[in-house]
This record gives sequence, structure tokens and C-alpha cells, in this order.
Amino acid sequence: MFAVLKTGGKQYKVQSGDVLRVEKLAAEAGETVQFNEILMLDGQVGAPIVDGAAVQATVIDQIKGDKVIHFVKRRRKHGSQRTKGHRQQLTLLRVTEILASGGAETGVKAAIGAGSVAGAPSAEPKAAKAPKAAEAAAPAAGDDLKKLPGVGPAMEKKLHEAGVTRFAQIAAWTDEQVAAMDTRLGLKGKIVNDGWVALAKDLAGKA
Repeated sequence: MFAVLKTGGKQYKVQSGDVLRVEKLAAEAGETVQFNEILMLDGQVGAPIVDGAAVQATVIDQIKGDKVIHFVKRRRKHGSQRTKGHRQQLTLLRVTEILASGGAETGVKAAIGAGSVAGAPSAEPKAAKAPKAAEAAAPAAGDDLKKLPGVGPAMEKKLHEAGVTRFAQIAAWTDEQVAAMDTRLGLKGKIVNDGWVALAKDLAGKA
């Protein structure tokens, strides 16, 4: 009995006892795997596969194919050439049994390509993305600091990042704190010149 199986995008005609090389499978040496995509079984042609048919094989080893040299040369004004080598990852296995029916009930591990999504180990769920520093620093609620002279959205954001979110905070600033904040935000005397502290006291009372 012979069968034509499909794996790794290729078709192989096999009989029991055959040794073949296929594109790398997600299996260890000594494991038994089962091919379920059987396109033909003796004279029976699948549509597209033969229902219930399967081919079982034992993995002998994980190997590499012969080295293939790929040479590219471009004949232009600024010509270039490049040589690359490649060795395909393969699985060497021996066909042990060809099943005409009952393939779905055997419980034998399916032969899955090592690079396929189904063959890849399930990934742990990703942790929730941590908020950006600016978002983490932004307050949940606060006063509209843009009511102060010279404060736009960009300056309001800088004040929030400095921990200033309410008029009451500005109203309570001492001369030393005003000087420190002026230097930190690069305001060049704007806090004093525009009377932020006095205006903040008035706005805080209305809030």
C-alpha cells in the first residue's frame, strides 16, 4: 500500500518503511507523528484528501539540508554583488504505518511544521500596557490653569507634570517656591510679572 501525503507545501509518495526528509516538524527524535493530509491512497484519490486516511512515522533526527549558494550580481553603473548561503532545516523520519481509515481516532500527535502558528507554543497573555509617564503624571481632575496669563495647553501640561493642578497650590506659593518654579519652567519672571499668585487666590475662591 502506498500513500501520497502533503506537508510543508510539498507532496511525498510513501510506503511503510520508507525514510524521507521533510521540512522541519515540531517533534523530537523518537516521537511518533501522524500526517493527516493524505491526497491519495493506492488508487483512491482524495477530494481534496482521503477521509480517515493517515500516515504515521517515527522521527529519526532533526537535520539540515545541503548548503545552497545564492549569488546576485547587478550590472549597473553602481554595480554590486552578494553571495548568501542557506541550509534548510529538515526532519528525518521513517514511515511506520499507513492507515486507510480511523486516522482521527488514533490519538497520535499530528505532524505540524515547526514554523506554523499551530505548532508554536501558546504565548502567555501580555500584561496590560503601562501608561506613559506623562499620562501617569496627568491628574484625574483639576482646575483650568489656562485661565492664568500666558498659560496655554503646553504650559498647563508642564505644570501638571510638575504636580501643579489647582489654583490653590499656586496661591500658596512662597517667594522661594515662585523662584524655583520660574527656573524649572523657564518662565523668565512671568509668574511675578503676570501676578499668578494673586490671580490664583482669586480664582481659587471662585472654584
